[in-house]
Amino acid sequence: MNMENRYELILSSVVKEYVDLAIPISSSLICEKYEFSLSPATIRAVMLDLENDGYLYQPHTSAGRIPTDKGFRYFVDVLMSESNLTKCEQKSLQVETLKLKAQNKMLARTTAKLLSAMSGNLAISGIIDSEEYYKSGLQNLLTQPEFSSLDSVCKIAEIVDYLDESIENLSRELKNKSEIEVFIGKENPISKADECSMVVSKYNLESGEKGLLAIIGPKRMKYSHNVSLIEYLKKLLGG
Repeated sequence: MNMENRYELILSSVVKEYVDLAIPISSSLICEKYEFSLSPATIRAVMLDLENDGYLYQPHTSAGRIPTDKGFRYFVDVLMSESNLTKCEQKSLQVETLKLKAQNKMLARTTAKLLSAMSGNLAISGIIDSEEYYKSGLQNLLTQPEFSSLDSVCKIAEIVDYLDESIENLSRELKNKSEIEVFIGKENPISKADECSMVVSKYNLESGEKGLLAIIGPKRMKYSHNVSLIEYLKKLLGG
């Protein structure tokens, strides 16, 4: 589909509202909250077109709509604006990173905890050269509404079971890449994590070793904020 401006505006608004509310988003909510100079009928028609083209889906009749993997991918690649960390977040990362560098043995483990706390998601940090990885924030995933059912909890347990092996494979794939990668849903290289998204990147330590940072969360994660977190932390850890 050749995205026209109004299609992009409405898709972006649906994604943003779904990230915040975690419920299907209705055309009436978009009409009330956003000043698009479009009639409610036009907004409904655009959302239907977006659904027919695979960017949104309706979980059940009379419900609002939820972004698909394709919708999230278009948002991340085309519509997402850059998000700058607040001065408070930057200061916190600077202070904690200085502490970490003074205790290099705990670097990967403590970085995972820091990244998890600031993203509200599951975080992974490790040294690729030594294949030493730490994870933190599993509880953050389990408290998300998407993962409240027993079936979802079992899927999260499977992700954790396969996590070490998956991260080692991912580290090898990223070894010669420096940019931040975003994987959405079924794109996710982490085994069993097709209901999650991941923001991941390698970085270089001052010692010459290569590290890895990753954030795993629901598909409605705050992509721009998580990309900014990893980008800023990479710079601090790289010295």
